[in-house]
Amino acid sequence: MQRPGTTTDIRPTDKALPMKSTNPIAIVTGASSGIGEATAGRLADAGYTVYGTSRRGTQAGPLPFAMLPLDVTHDGSVEALVGEVMRLEGRIDLLVNNAGFGVAPAGAEESSIEQAQAIFDTNFMGIVRMTRAVIPHMRQQGSGRIINMGSVLGFLPMPYGALYAATKHAVEGYSESLDHELRTQGIRVSVIEPAYTKTRLDANFMEADAKLEKYHQIRTALSATMDHVMRIADPPEVVAEVVLKAARAARPKVRYTAGKLAGRLHLLRRFAPAALLDSGIRKDLRLDAGSAR
Repeated sequence: MQRPGTTTDIRPTDKALPMKSTNPIAIVTGASSGIGEATAGRLADAGYTVYGTSRRGTQAGPLPFAMLPLDVTHDGSVEALVGEVMRLEGRIDLLVNNAGFGVAPAGAEESSIEQAQAIFDTNFMGIVRMTRAVIPHMRQQGSGRIINMGSVLGFLPMPYGALYAATKHAVEGYSESLDHELRTQGIRVSVIEPAYTKTRLDANFMEADAKLEKYHQIRTALSATMDHVMRIADPPEVVAEVVLKAARAARPKVRYTAGKLAGRLHLLRRFAPAALLDSGIRKDLRLDAGSAR
């Protein structure tokens, strides 16, 4: 779980990074691993000057992008990060809001109010903080792209994942509304909707902090199902390619699915009868059929 920090020393870890790049400038939050790292690397390969972020701000081994420390739950850290990129480059052309964490399967009542607030503070409010910090600069330069990392759970929630799904629903609504607001000022907003993706994060899901014996069996069964699904999930590079596509699009869409499974689920959500979709979700997760009424 991310906690508010106090460090605002955000000097780049790569001292050889050229100043005032003529390339488009991108910030990718949560770039120390998984989708964020793959996205930052793909953008760098495509010609962007990329500043990746993580809470530590450092990364072992050479990277094609600079790493800066950032805690998206801390207002001062966000303001310092954006201020430093503006000092170094004078503009921000692309913000990829990727920082966040997953939540292990559990009943909705198994998370305390404090834990629910922590999940929203990172997965949703972190996006709001970063977006508020970059919009004035993009508005002044008359252009910019903001790409938010959503999920198929933002339009097709799974049982025993209520809080995580709720954060992704919030990201969907926020992104669509924001795109309407900003498109006349040269700024476009998109949300990426991946399905299961192999990342180091899947081994470190946040566990519910108020577990009940009532849900023990279902938690165990769902965890085993998720372990199997993650072994055959798409690599993060699949999502990174979609982020690049959205960033480069002359006429960007508000929503982009990432991967074949995400595309199929989007079609099912749109066209399949609700009862069929409901039973399909429970069957895939090996849950009892239950009753819809």
